[in-house]
Amino acid sequence: MPEIIFAEKPVAYPEALRFMEDRVAKIAHGEAKECLWFLEHPPLYTAGTSAKDQDLLKADQFPVYQAGRGGQYTYHGPGQRVVYIMLDLNKRGRDVRCFVRQIENWIIATLNCFNIEAQTINDRVGVWVKRPELGPQRTDKIAAIGVRVRRWVTFHGLSINLEPDLNHFAGIVPCGITDQTVTSILDLGHIVSMDELDQALLRCFESDFNLPIQTQS
Repeated sequence: MPEIIFAEKPVAYPEALRFMEDRVAKIAHGEAKECLWFLEHPPLYTAGTSAKDQDLLKADQFPVYQAGRGGQYTYHGPGQRVVYIMLDLNKRGRDVRCFVRQIENWIIATLNCFNIEAQTINDRVGVWVKRPELGPQRTDKIAAIGVRVRRWVTFHGLSINLEPDLNHFAGIVPCGITDQTVTSILDLGHIVSMDELDQALLRCFESDFNLPIQTQS
């Protein structure tokens, strides 16, 4: 039964890294429960292990952090729900690709709760929505995924764009993709509160991961 924690205020990125490092070590040694951590960050950019220098377009706009997760550059900020996922894959078959698919399916099911039809795209990590009103081939990214595994315990996780300032993504090439852009739940015309999004995430997590949960503020 993973512990569910909600941060009451934006969490600085170095603080989040320290928390995850400590919790993952304790999970690996059987000293702590698995954990889902729901939070927001102040505006910042993070670089994954595949990040390219040329994809950081405005290095002086926000702080830039080396994340240690997979993937390239991404943005985090207010109005974006970040969920850090600390689960023990020793209990779940040690299949990282399967784990990433579970996260993708979890996001898709959550967005479907608000009548948003989302999908995955071959060779692109994350979750996307078609925007035919903006062009026949237009597909925008609404959620990012970046994970790391240590001793088969996962950390980092996902971010869903609820209502962030989408202009802040202009400082990077998000995930190294130049021919598409990003969107949000609000940008798609849906008025959803952070609490409503969280409740949908919790319901879908229990269903998609077949795990009961307990919450803590």
